[in-house]
Amino acid sequence: MRLVTTAAVVAFLAVAICATNPARSAKPVAPLAHTYSIVARDPETGALGVAVQSHWFQVGVLVTWAEAGVGAVATQSFVEPAYGPKGLALMKSGKTAQVALDELLAADPQKDVRQVAFVDAQGNAAGWTGAKCIQAAGNLTAKGYSVQANLMDKASVWPAMAKAYEASAGKPFAERLILALEAAEKEGGDIRGRQSAALLIVKPVASGDPWRDKLVDIRVDESAEPLKELRRIHTLHLAYELMNAGDGAVAENKMEEALVAYSKAAKLAPQIVELPFWQAVQLFVVGREDEALVIFRSVFQKEPRWARLVPRLPASGLLPDDPEKIKKILSVAPGKHSTK
Repeated sequence: MRLVTTAAVVAFLAVAICATNPARSAKPVAPLAHTYSIVARDPETGALGVAVQSHWFQVGVLVTWAEAGVGAVATQSFVEPAYGPKGLALMKSGKTAQVALDELLAADPQKDVRQVAFVDAQGNAAGWTGAKCIQAAGNLTAKGYSVQANLMDKASVWPAMAKAYEASAGKPFAERLILALEAAEKEGGDIRGRQSAALLIVKPVASGDPWRDKLVDIRVDESAEPLKELRRIHTLHLAYELMNAGDGAVAENKMEEALVAYSKAAKLAPQIVELPFWQAVQLFVVGREDEALVIFRSVFQKEPRWARLVPRLPASGLLPDDPEKIKKILSVAPGKHSTK
């Protein structure tokens, strides 16, 4: 028996949809993103976020939308990506999540195959599941969030997401969103399996510089275990955020604060030797040379290439411009290294 290709399935579905309304036949086929997702406003910080997982390649490209101080959107099933930017524009103009969603649905002749959720900066949430979304499909909307899913193994998936999100109150916002996705997977998730995931979180208030307003932006485009990979990358994100905080503290001459941040970062991601390397650099600069040398030795043993970087740092002001000091650091590296 010949297997039916994805393209053939899409073509069949397009014909089936158009057959119910001939006027639709000229419209392009919507991309598929049968999936489960959550949109939410963090009651603790006001941050806005959306998280998603699907058995579809690069789900984050189509589904996740958010703007600082405005709201977050998940648009899925037979995706109309325009719900993202248009929904955000309507909420930015002052319309609530429900009013914005209703306005876009009213103008969509294919709303029966859409699944969409909005949350605005005031915590109003709205969700929609079209009657022709592939079962099991549904959504659950409450104060500050909406969970939605289609093509699920069973109809208990989205209630499990809501339960997990509410039970995690008080935890960091990103963790709560990830826990909601993990609860969906534990409940059976997408009947087809899993392939990609995404997590997008923006600030509660726009800074005027959009590139500064994304707090988290992680996409796992293809993986056998996308949620495990999403959590792994988020842990790395936290580690590098701590490194950035350490760098900021150094710039303000708050060395003890910087060292605490660097130490936490190294513990979160011990496999990334660059993190303890910069921790050692700062320890050495502030005169805690013995502590620094222990860390330098460990780094150089794991990846000797870092020893070659040491002599280049004085010119950038990151280590003392003192050949004897540089020689002292290189003395704990395997082999011989020039101080120049």
